[in-house]
Amino acid sequence: MIGLRGVKGIGYKAAAINEKGGGEFKGIKLALCENPLPPIKEAVEAAKLELEKSNYYTEPYSMRLKEEISNYIDIPTNYIHINAGSELILRQLFSIFGKKTHLLAPTYPLFEEIAKRKTFTQLREDKGFLMDMIELKIPTRTSIAPIVNPNNPTGGVFNIRDALEVIEENPKTIFLIDEAFIEFGGKPAVNLVEQYENLIVTRTFSKGFSLAGFRVGYAILPKKWARYMDEHNDAYPLCRASEAAAVAVLKNIDKVMERVRKLKRWTGELAKSLERLGIKTYPSETYFFLAKIPLDGEQFAKELKERNIMIKIAKHQGLGKNFVKFTTSTPENNEVVIRAVKEIIGEGKK
Repeated sequence: MIGLRGVKGIGYKAAAINEKGGGEFKGIKLALCENPLPPIKEAVEAAKLELEKSNYYTEPYSMRLKEEISNYIDIPTNYIHINAGSELILRQLFSIFGKKTHLLAPTYPLFEEIAKRKTFTQLREDKGFLMDMIELKIPTRTSIAPIVNPNNPTGGVFNIRDALEVIEENPKTIFLIDEAFIEFGGKPAVNLVEQYENLIVTRTFSKGFSLAGFRVGYAILPKKWARYMDEHNDAYPLCRASEAAAVAVLKNIDKVMERVRKLKRWTGELAKSLERLGIKTYPSETYFFLAKIPLDGEQFAKELKERNIMIKIAKHQGLGKNFVKFTTSTPENNEVVIRAVKEIIGEGKK
């Protein structure tokens, strides 16, 4: 069981709700990497059509979706494992391979949470939290090395394809490439799985595809591990509506990518507006970015919440107390955020 060390006066359920989704918060939510755009209409309609068939299972292991994913990434279906959200897959992988973890920091908070024993390569602020993967050194006896590409919380890109020597020189280490945001940037590593027995790639439909509430994730693994994951999982991991929505977005990938470009444009505009207020932002290829603010992150988040805006404090290994992560909302909401930040920053200077 995961403990709640450092969380005072709050129960596990309340802490989890606050961390994961903001509970019943109805304001502008910038706290998570939730896509501010709703699912495309084709996904919604496809899901609706399946509701009246919900007394029936899907085909075993969601083979229909596996085939659609196979077409999308050009990888055979026997390398693909599907489950109800990529977080579940990541937790399962750590239960198998997570004896000793080496992390890039800052990174996806889940990895810091579930890693039993861990070492870090600290990404440098003066380099924009970016790093050439050829420089990555893996400590001896490391069992798993997760690399989030593009990275979370920074949005920067790491390209493992440019540093295959790292994989080859560490054959006993599983390299876990989390490509949750790959639709936004970076070189995909999925096609390398057929070449390397120590490489696993995870992906999700929650981010670029706007299907977070449908809970659909998948992994590309060496065939023996893909088979193992299927055999140690529910044979029907998705509800019919979730599977149908995921199939629909892949069949309409052009519409999805048009929205991806829109989100990246909004993100750039938000970052520029914050920079004009004296807030430092760091390079991102996604719809979120890391920011360094001229006051304490806890106080900043509290002030924003009082103005009906929820933001994520960047409590990561190696970061100070004045880092937060901004996720873009719609342009209209972003204008509200900028006005609130301007007000708070102005008060902080008095």
